[in-house]
Amino acid sequence: MKFVVSRDALLKPLNLVAGVVERRQTLPILANVLMVLEGDRLSLTGTDLEVELVGRVTLPAAGTDGEVTVPARKLVDICKSLPDGCDIEFSADGSKVVVKSGRSRFTLSTLPAREFPSVDDSMGTHQFTVAQGQLRRLIERTGFAMAQQDVRYYLNGMLWEVTAEQLRVVATDGHRLAMCDLKAPLGVSETAQVILPRKGVLELSRLLMTEDADVAVVIGSNHVRATTEEFTFTSKLVDGKFPDYERVLPRAADKTVIGSRVELKQAFTRTAILSNEKYRGVRLLLADGNLTIIASNPEQEEAEEVVPVEYAGDGLEIGFNVSYLLDVLGVLSGEAVKLSLADANSSALLEEADDDGDSRYVVMPMRL
Repeated sequence: MKFVVSRDALLKPLNLVAGVVERRQTLPILANVLMVLEGDRLSLTGTDLEVELVGRVTLPAAGTDGEVTVPARKLVDICKSLPDGCDIEFSADGSKVVVKSGRSRFTLSTLPAREFPSVDDSMGTHQFTVAQGQLRRLIERTGFAMAQQDVRYYLNGMLWEVTAEQLRVVATDGHRLAMCDLKAPLGVSETAQVILPRKGVLELSRLLMTEDADVAVVIGSNHVRATTEEFTFTSKLVDGKFPDYERVLPRAADKTVIGSRVELKQAFTRTAILSNEKYRGVRLLLADGNLTIIASNPEQEEAEEVVPVEYAGDGLEIGFNVSYLLDVLGVLSGEAVKLSLADANSSALLEEADDDGDSRYVVMPMRL
């Protein structure tokens, strides 16, 4: 196996593929990236057995075909350290691969390519194509609400619900819920619900860099695959039942507050400074035309902000984790935000005030 590639063409896919590789792997070969050359097409594959990513590079000239696995982190560090615009020459022979550029020469150990594991390649049951920017928006608007290391393992991921007319993604950690819809004719005949693992969601969002280019998605019984011009991403699915998110959406929220998103975000950011670092709780006091935000901490310090809002109704006092509210205000983009409440013990629904908002957020209250 022998070929020449420019550093700049190799570095971007190599970086992304190496991002999937586990640093603390049990199998030595999982620390390696698989390089396969066919003519002038070089593919790079990294996997941790849960997520697999294949990056593709077109070479300026055809090389000598072959396949080899090389240590991922070392190869990334070598390529990063070489000067911009240089060419890199690879040649594999036996159990070693030689990387040369200018006066630099590196010899790396390899492992047999035939031992490199591949993720299940069974046929998918649902297929659709959307723009990369649309899919990235869905992930960015909901990803923050995924649980991180919850014992309810099905919460450590993101629900994708595919119907003929829309793709809906939902994430929750039990304290808050984020939901975003993409209305588009997807051309699938049956509804499907699958849970992508947290790592798969984060890796996929890194790949969706070309706003208007398409990404083809295939959902199977135990995996999901997303293919773009430059990458093929495959992830195992979480085997579990996602909670019935429809039941979480507040139904009897008769109190509606509309306020400036920017003003509210700034007010919450300032009051958060004096909130209890452990509980992050703030109290919201609603009265005609005003929302008062109060935070205090064990040192008897207190912050108070008054924000003018559109509200006419009975007074209400309710507590929330200020971090959860700031997360939502950080991803919403409209000028005004609508907050729907029922009483001090019921969850709140946040959304953009204009009617065509595609995102909804539920935040559970806190007792303070």
